[in-house]
Amino acid sequence: MAKQISKIVITGGPCAGKTTGLSRIQAEFTKLGYTVIFIGETATELITGGVAPWTLERNVDYQICQMKLQLEKEKIFNLAANKMKGSDKVLIVCDRGAMDNKAYMTDDDFKLALKELNLNETQLLGEYDAVFHLVTAAKGAVEFYTLSNNQARTETVEQAIEKDDRLVSAWTGHAHFRVIDNSCGFEEKMKKLISEILVFLGEPEPLEIERKYLIEYPDVSALESNPNCRRVEIIQTYLKSADGEEVRVRQRGENGNYLYYKTIKRKLDGVKRVEIESRLSKDEYLALLMDADTSKRQIRKTRYCLTYQNQYFEIDVYPFWQDRAIMEIELASEDEKITFPSFIKVIKEVTLDDAYKNSSLAKI
Repeated sequence: MAKQISKIVITGGPCAGKTTGLSRIQAEFTKLGYTVIFIGETATELITGGVAPWTLERNVDYQICQMKLQLEKEKIFNLAANKMKGSDKVLIVCDRGAMDNKAYMTDDDFKLALKELNLNETQLLGEYDAVFHLVTAAKGAVEFYTLSNNQARTETVEQAIEKDDRLVSAWTGHAHFRVIDNSCGFEEKMKKLISEILVFLGEPEPLEIERKYLIEYPDVSALESNPNCRRVEIIQTYLKSADGEEVRVRQRGENGNYLYYKTIKRKLDGVKRVEIESRLSKDEYLALLMDADTSKRQIRKTRYCLTYQNQYFEIDVYPFWQDRAIMEIELASEDEKITFPSFIKVIKEVTLDDAYKNSSLAKI
């Protein structure tokens, strides 16, 4: 059996519960047979080692150092994961990821850092399989806000909230991004973190719980100016598949920079589906296009990834519709409450209406 390696990010504002969350991940996923390995927070390593933003000539110089070290550590841990003995399931857990640095820079400095690293945002987001953001206690649980457990952190409550918002904005656009807030007690927050990771990993089975809505055509200019929204271009091609199964390949990215995926879906009942997704190289993607289902056209759409009230929505705008669009949300459980964006007009739910599935829209 091929080794299954998943790399996830645990991020969040100051005093969000990351330390406890990392400990819970170690305990829970080891019991499930995973080899769990951790990549420590790079900022803390540098700052406690004497290298900090205020010790270098420019903040951007520090951020470039931090991003370079972060990415190099990840390469080494990934190399080690591939050569590990024992379990075929390895979970690499990053205490923050390289996109976190965007929250601590101006847009111009971030562009400069990407140029120095010879990377783009699509590539940087694609370094991670999933991202889980724990909201700072300063937002919704301020009585528990403290920095006593991390000498590298100095933020006030107001600064913590600002940083939390900027981190959410930085990661918005990732294919699997989840925000875990303080609407319940801390113990429930930790349980939700574990639950979200279980869903992502497909434990005990790779289920997708998705709700889909037909909406009025959104104000695209407002979405594109929203700091918590990111525009992504998608080309989706359906492949020949067995009855009861849907197989597709997808090109996903922006500005000429793309990532490639293969997805296999099987419907169970209601809003539940089995979904197995894997990353592809560009050559693998191009080779699979030769197996396209010629009875279906390619689906081209513009996706707006929107974080709203700590929930992650995907709004798909199609070139053949001028008056409507589709909005989707993936949930950790069927009974999870949805808070719809106030600026989106929902026409009706179409989760169970096959006419609004992409595979149906692709029929020639």
